[in-house]
Amino acid sequence: MENDKLFYKKHFIWEKLSSSEKDDAFKLGDDYRAFMDASKTERLSVKEIIRRAESSGFVNMEDKKEIKPGDKLYYVNKEKNAVLTVVGKESIEKGMNIVGSHVDSPRIDIKQNPLYEKHGISLMKTHYYGGIRKYQWVTIPLALYGTVVKANGEVIDIAIGDDDNDPVFYITDLLPHLAKDQNDKKLSEAIEGEGLNVVIGSLPSTDGDDEGKKEDKSVKLNVLKILNEKYGMIEEDFQTAELEIVPAGKSRDVGLDRGMIMAYGHDDRVCAYTSLKAVLELENPDKTAIAVFADKEEIGSVGNTGMHSAFFNNMVAELISIQNNGNYNELLLKRALANSSMLSSDVAAGVDPTYPQVTELQNAPIMGKGVALVKYTGSRGKSGASDANAEYIGRLRKLFNENDVIWQPSELGKVDQGGGGTIAYIMANYNMDVVDIGVPVLSMHAPFELITKTDLYMTYKAYKVFYDKFN
Repeated sequence: MENDKLFYKKHFIWEKLSSSEKDDAFKLGDDYRAFMDASKTERLSVKEIIRRAESSGFVNMEDKKEIKPGDKLYYVNKEKNAVLTVVGKESIEKGMNIVGSHVDSPRIDIKQNPLYEKHGISLMKTHYYGGIRKYQWVTIPLALYGTVVKANGEVIDIAIGDDDNDPVFYITDLLPHLAKDQNDKKLSEAIEGEGLNVVIGSLPSTDGDDEGKKEDKSVKLNVLKILNEKYGMIEEDFQTAELEIVPAGKSRDVGLDRGMIMAYGHDDRVCAYTSLKAVLELENPDKTAIAVFADKEEIGSVGNTGMHSAFFNNMVAELISIQNNGNYNELLLKRALANSSMLSSDVAAGVDPTYPQVTELQNAPIMGKGVALVKYTGSRGKSGASDANAEYIGRLRKLFNENDVIWQPSELGKVDQGGGGTIAYIMANYNMDVVDIGVPVLSMHAPFELITKTDLYMTYKAYKVFYDKFN
């Protein structure tokens, strides 16, 4: 039956797009790549989101004493997560249409006391962040990004490794000739966490040579000298810094047909980008539209910038107070949250043709065949899942089918293979309807991941329709 075309995945998106839509999909891909190249960390993602928001007429919510339908507002929390709001015609108490993504990605963090020297090389100690596969991060070019707070309170930003004139950084691995013991280990144990040491220098200091003095010629000292000359840093400044190691290199088109995009951080900045673009284009919705860009999802949504924090509730409470001329009570907030509908916009695990055995193909998203709707996450017996109800899925199905959004049902691999979670269960705790929906990805959590431009386009279209027409 023709009505079953989505469920049985009979069509690739590309087959269903008009010529102008195909052009739009490729233009969207180009803009997305520019977004990704500017957003290597959660802090940089928030900066780019706010830059684009201000260019589209959004203003800082903290500057507003009153709001009216159609107003466009942004809110930033501790430089690591943001919320964009388009005020609707209805009161916020009647609910919001929310799309929530996260802007943190798996990476390698620099420890607080990182620098050391051994056998003529200076290195930095690290602590990996999120679910990386450690063996993927050795012997590839790496970049260093972050924020340093100096002793006098000055804040400086560091970005080294992505400019063409920059050096890069590197984590070594054993040569195959001497890797007998390593080869006998399980893949997950071959590279140890304490072995992810980043090479930062190899030349000794030459201080004192002209005077003929006997000075410390250490490589570590030379690294500190360079950091001091360029940034005014001293070694103690590492203890008041947030520095991240990420893959060096820009996003790239993949394939002779340029149908795919390779980038660091598709999980989950691809959903951040598509929800951002959708909300930036929104005008005068009936329901207040919210785009949430969270932090710390990769380590459990903890901390004061993760979704377990009160930042989102506090922001909505402030909106309600402004909308009601200062008349606020907790019941209004609870009603607003319970009456809301949310798309937890996170990526899905696409079927990899090289490793199809880990997926149950009838319920796994095929690359290029639509945005993936994941009714439940969790692991094995749905442990830790947010399992959306059929009524909510039915309303979304009707919305998408009536507006030519090509979607496909999805789950995260075979039942006993593994699993994972998103921010969906956190928001569902407020009694709002929530379901995961996002872009299928290959090689998730690798230094560089893969998506298709058509899935990118269809995800943007799904979020836009949700904001425009869901009620």
